[in-house]
Amino acid sequence: MTVSYKHLFQRSIAAAPDRLHFAAHSHHLWPDASWVGHQAAWQDAARLADRKWDRVMDEIWPAAQAHVATELALPDPASVIFAGNTHDLILRIVSSRAERPLRILTSDGEFHSFRRQAQRWIESGRITLETVARGTDFDTRFLAAARSGAHDLIFISQVMFETGAVFGALADLAALADPDGPWVVVDGYHGFMAMETDLSAVADRIFYLAGGYKYAMAGEGVAFLHCPPGFGPRPEITGWYAEFADLEAPPPGRIGYAADAMRFMGSTFDPSGLYRFVAVRDMLAEEGLTTAEINAHVAPLREALLAEMTATPLSETELLNPGGDPRARFLAFRSPHAPEWKQKLMDQDIVTDVRGDVLRIGFGLYHDQRDVERLVGTLRDLGDA
Repeated sequence: MTVSYKHLFQRSIAAAPDRLHFAAHSHHLWPDASWVGHQAAWQDAARLADRKWDRVMDEIWPAAQAHVATELALPDPASVIFAGNTHDLILRIVSSRAERPLRILTSDGEFHSFRRQAQRWIESGRITLETVARGTDFDTRFLAAARSGAHDLIFISQVMFETGAVFGALADLAALADPDGPWVVVDGYHGFMAMETDLSAVADRIFYLAGGYKYAMAGEGVAFLHCPPGFGPRPEITGWYAEFADLEAPPPGRIGYAADAMRFMGSTFDPSGLYRFVAVRDMLAEEGLTTAEINAHVAPLREALLAEMTATPLSETELLNPGGDPRARFLAFRSPHAPEWKQKLMDQDIVTDVRGDVLRIGFGLYHDQRDVERLVGTLRDLGDA
């Protein structure tokens, strides 16, 4: 029997005690520590009023930066900034490039926030887009396209959101990056705190963006960007926080920017996500729960489902991410019946999710062996229906 960490999630579990939530890769259940952090945000606003920003920027912000830097082995926490969502950060990165059209290389498996925006930019003539199809030898094919020298910006997911496929050639891609172009932007949303990630060797060459909504367990409103020094000194989309301190001296009549990562900042933001993120990370540290430890908890649960899937309708599917190390925190099963199965599971108060014809089942710290047994039992019943 696996160890249970349900005591860290009592509020979320008690709010819906009959629910079985296997979509930790989507909306991760919030641990009790996030409640403490959220309350602290409100209490600071009430207690400090206008002066709350001193606490946010002098204490909460650097604490959050330090947690991100620790998780990713970044050499300088000051290379990290935060925003409400990753879409805002993508806009600021692209606005830093003057080329029109901007030549972008990407995959055909990127998340909607980038995919939709890229399609609109194509319509307006802002960018041209080359996409490399997922599938066999993807890393090799993507690197070959990146090495062609035909692109100003390269955008790739660390883990594909639909299939769970892991891109394993970040170091090779980073070697191509240059302040004059190309830039390498890594969408780490399904990698951050889902797998051990060490960016120490490439931190001076790549952008890395992710957020707290999924495996960081902190909810929405706390996306972040690691900014390599020297890349993009003057984003066109810019907010007043970008000139908050340490301005580079601009020529007369020209907008000034901070010299560090704050150059990519926007304007006034809701800090409550930062409070939740810091509280959750502090809780994990107190419990001795690193990403490696969480994965060690999740791995036998995932393997238990895979061992029992032959007795369920999942045996009829194509498992898109069957193994390897590192590995995504969810399993992706392709079947034309995926939407139907997802709905039938939901009717039994078991939460999974579907992307097209792919059923995704995600594991988290709040699962234990009994949860897997209930999931398998319900899946067997679907096969008998």
